[in-house]
Amino acid sequence: MTLRIQTPRVFVPLLQDGMRYKGAWGGRGSGKSWFFASYIIERCIAEPGLRVVCVREVQKTLRESAKRLLEDTIKAMDVGSLFEVMADCIKTPGGGIIIFQGMQDHTAESIKSLEGFRVCYWEEAQTASDRSIELLRPTMRSGSELLFAWNPRNANDPVDKLLRGPDLPSRSVVVKANWSDNPFFPKELEEERQFDMKTNRDRYSHIWEGAYEPAAIGAIFDRVTIGQNRREAAPELDRVVVGIDPAVSSESGSDMHGVVVAGRCTAGHGYVIHDGSLRGSPRQWAERAVALYDAYEADAIVIEVNQGGDMCRHTLQSVRPGLRVVEVRATRGKHVRAEPIAALYSLGRVHHVGTFPELEDQLCLFTASGYEGSGSPDRADALVWAMTELFPGMVRKAADPTPQRVDYGSGGWMG
Repeated sequence: MTLRIQTPRVFVPLLQDGMRYKGAWGGRGSGKSWFFASYIIERCIAEPGLRVVCVREVQKTLRESAKRLLEDTIKAMDVGSLFEVMADCIKTPGGGIIIFQGMQDHTAESIKSLEGFRVCYWEEAQTASDRSIELLRPTMRSGSELLFAWNPRNANDPVDKLLRGPDLPSRSVVVKANWSDNPFFPKELEEERQFDMKTNRDRYSHIWEGAYEPAAIGAIFDRVTIGQNRREAAPELDRVVVGIDPAVSSESGSDMHGVVVAGRCTAGHGYVIHDGSLRGSPRQWAERAVALYDAYEADAIVIEVNQGGDMCRHTLQSVRPGLRVVEVRATRGKHVRAEPIAALYSLGRVHHVGTFPELEDQLCLFTASGYEGSGSPDRADALVWAMTELFPGMVRKAADPTPQRVDYGSGGWMG
């Protein structure tokens, strides 16, 4: 038989053969679930005997599974005569089967029951745990495919670390899909989207644009503004600095060393260019900072020295003697220092060149009463120091007392 399946262009990369991991992430109304449902039904028809498992992290009843979605897809594709819908599974052509399970119910032993399955579809994968992903990955063998669909929630969620991190698994293809990529986006959802844009600004980007979930009520930075002012590239910059917020210690599990590169153009706009934050020894953060200083032809390194004092400058200059270092010492709370920079964002004068999930998470946890995240906002602090050096006029307008500043070099000003 011949099936004619209308596929939005955004999902075409997921049709290529030979890929083990296929993922689609984004906001509401993108058609991710419908794409994967039609893909699974097509595979079952093309490969008689295919065994498919659809999983969620927690599945207490079949109503919480993808079963109804697949039943509706079978009906919409008019292939009901080839499938037998049972109470707890769907029988497919050639003796195949589609089953539905919750990963939280599996153990290292019980997961072995899935070893003969060729396709696994993980719906609502943003709730997947590290344990469940670790159980599943080695279980799916012999030419298998792992399909993931999710609305991003947090950069630290396991599925984001797996499929949006710096090192993807081999044979992976991942696409971002939002409502604007769906040619079948219904008018009813468009009405809902417009309503949320007007009345639910804090959560709009998460619901509709695939941005991470805002976790702080009344945050001084917001994801909508960050998203609207995002750029693919920076113009010619007249100043570039590397901001550093060193951690107190380099022990395992300690805070990150915040290392962020930012620049300013002649039009008075700021650009966040690179987040090079890391865990490690003082020597390691110094080497990372100097490498970024060279790579982006920066004119200064701005570093907070509240914890390290002279050690911070000495560490940097042991890597590069004569390096221009601007030392700053905070005398106000983190959120107070961040407020003038948040004002620049609200004016549309700061642009992120690309996406920086962990950094953006931290920014959106700053409120007028403090930082509401866990640990230290190391990345955000490094960005604030860099932007404060680039936009001294904004900081002069902030209430005193101001941070103390020592410049081992010439030029620049830290309010």
